[in-house]
Amino acid sequence: MFKDFYAQRGEYVVISAEQASRFAKGVAGDYNPIHNPDARRFCVPGDLLFVLVLTKFGLSRQMEFRFTNMVGADTPLKFSEADNGALHVCDESGKCYLKVVRSGDITHDPAVVEAFARCYVAFSGKNFPHYLKPLMEEHGVMFNPKRPLVIYDSMGFSLERLDGFAPGLTLNHSSLEVHGKRADALLEFSIESAGEAVGVGSKKLVVSGLCDYDADEMAAIVEEFYRLKAAYETAST
Repeated sequence: MFKDFYAQRGEYVVISAEQASRFAKGVAGDYNPIHNPDARRFCVPGDLLFVLVLTKFGLSRQMEFRFTNMVGADTPLKFSEADNGALHVCDESGKCYLKVVRSGDITHDPAVVEAFARCYVAFSGKNFPHYLKPLMEEHGVMFNPKRPLVIYDSMGFSLERLDGFAPGLTLNHSSLEVHGKRADALLEFSIESAGEAVGVGSKKLVVSGLCDYDADEMAAIVEEFYRLKAAYETAST
């Protein structure tokens, strides 16, 4: 499960730029240029770290993920569990990139874990343009088109059960709080299975380098997104 997107080297996990980029595009449908191998400010998708935590430690009924730093390519990462059950993803020097607090029942069933991971990542990968563009347009702001920067801050969810469910995520509500040159976007979602509500969750993103909304600039960015998507899908077939 997801073994093609990292290498295990002793007690450390190493993710190459190519693996991270392939995960972003092929699994998450995320064409954010910051995940391109040649990006000047390249970073590993937070959703890949999320997937690896679930793969290694299982899916808990309640989980809170906080991303504290951006992970560069080929950074040796240690996934560890503290005495209180909290999880940390840190490098060799102790710098922490992800902190996870969890509670409740845990399942390690590979089918359940993978189904939830893929479902969430597919939802999460729609940050732009699906969720963020309408929010930015509504508030009259946008990221710098020359240096678009959207950072994954945190996410969390609560599940009513873990057994035999086929999850589906639906966006319930979205909001944007503008603070000068940055904004916090909150995406709230429901988790369903076979038409039954089985949980809720939310995700927070930080949009940096804000400027006034420009419809033409945004249209060009969206057009480029779909061009990259089509090119990737064509190359993958």
